[in-house]
Amino acid sequence: MKVLAVGAHPDDIELLCAGTLAKYQRHGHDVALAIATNGEVGSSTHSKSEIAKIRRAEAEASAAVLSAEFHWLGYPDEFLFNDASTRLRFIDLVRQVRPDLIICHDPENDYHPDHVTSGRIIWDTHVMVTVPNIKTDHAPCAKIPEIIYMDTIGGVNFIPNRYVDISADIDRKRAMLVCHKSQEQWMIDMYGVPTVAMMDNFSRMRGFQCGCAFAEGFRVPPLWPRSVDPEGLL
Repeated sequence: MKVLAVGAHPDDIELLCAGTLAKYQRHGHDVALAIATNGEVGSSTHSKSEIAKIRRAEAEASAAVLSAEFHWLGYPDEFLFNDASTRLRFIDLVRQVRPDLIICHDPENDYHPDHVTSGRIIWDTHVMVTVPNIKTDHAPCAKIPEIIYMDTIGGVNFIPNRYVDISADIDRKRAMLVCHKSQEQWMIDMYGVPTVAMMDNFSRMRGFQCGCAFAEGFRVPPLWPRSVDPEGLL
């Protein structure tokens, strides 16, 4: 199976679903990561262009932990919009990767505008990827991909209906997150908590909810037609 995770910013995937991606990869599935924005506002010391370059390199290093396919869309951080050209770019991304499953942000329950917008575009275009009369650089997909929504930061406004035990994969999740070195001090300055410590605490909390050491939470939205049994996805 091919799994595509689409995050709004560099490090969103690592915080919210990297353990599940590591588990898929460990079980022999192909994994791809796509980052919608360039993270250019995520620094109090670097210029926009400087931090964007740094964050792309960090995201590439993180993807390499899983030997994952990597895609960088490069939209401006905090200014991602659901317009025609952006939809076409997302459609072409999905056609290029040809995933069976897309993990993305929850457009109904997330609170961050870029998260909401990227998740909404995936949802709004998930049928369009198969439509021949919508033209992009890559050929239409043969089937509609499954969609599963990743958690929100801190679990705010999010009630999972699926949990994935990532206890055996927490070290690789940490290794991916550690690649985002530029965000460690930024997170302390902005929120008063180191990044890995925040992730560990949250993963333990989701694990406590489902009876394991570490877990990630997801929401499976209503979708028709289903190409994969949802019970077999996570």
